[in-house]
Amino acid sequence: MRVSDLTKIALPLALCLCLQAQAPQTPPETAPPKEPANEIKGMPPRAAPGDYQAHQLAGNVTIAAEFTQHSIATLEGTLTTEDYVVVEVGFFGPPGSHATLSADAFTLRINGKKPLPSQPYGLVVGNVKDPEWVPPESASGEKSKTSLSSGGSGAGGLNNDPPPPVHVPFELQRAMGLRVQKAALPGGDRPLPQAGLLFFRYGGQEKKIHSIELTYSGPGGKTTLTLQP
Repeated sequence: MRVSDLTKIALPLALCLCLQAQAPQTPPETAPPKEPANEIKGMPPRAAPGDYQAHQLAGNVTIAAEFTQHSIATLEGTLTTEDYVVVEVGFFGPPGSHATLSADAFTLRINGKKPLPSQPYGLVVGNVKDPEWVPPESASGEKSKTSLSSGGSGAGGLNNDPPPPVHVPFELQRAMGLRVQKAALPGGDRPLPQAGLLFFRYGGQEKKIHSIELTYSGPGGKTTLTLQP
């Protein structure tokens, strides 16, 4: 092949490579970032403030709330806690409005006594139970319920030994903690509506609660809501 023929082939090839190098490269498609499992998302707000037990206006924001006693309603089901009571709270405002949310803006007065400050969800997770979880019964535990002990103490040889302690699996504890964390009221500047759970330390019996007042004191104003036990 002559040199002139090689030149005719090489020049178009070089021009093609140059144009490819100058063309904008389409970035490869990337999957949307996954939301962290431990992000505080709150609860889905109800359709309107009137869907809660009580609601009051604080500035241009409506605060709505409902007392759920010792129950923790999460998206995956209801949990319980013996040492805390829970209030589901919602923030509503005009279209396009925002509000600065903080659990610290709330206090709860039960039976007219000293107001209780809102507690971080992290203090609650160690006191949470799943009422649907049934601990596996050990052979010894089952035997102690259904049979007599030949050498045990007690009248008639009944086995009066206390039941063995129940150990909740670590994975179940972690899963319940994440459920509580995600359902807690989110903080910071948020578009409305928003909703989430508040926690107050109170280990008393529900039947002894006669009056409940939730007080909000935040950037938008102050208001008190009378809730139902």
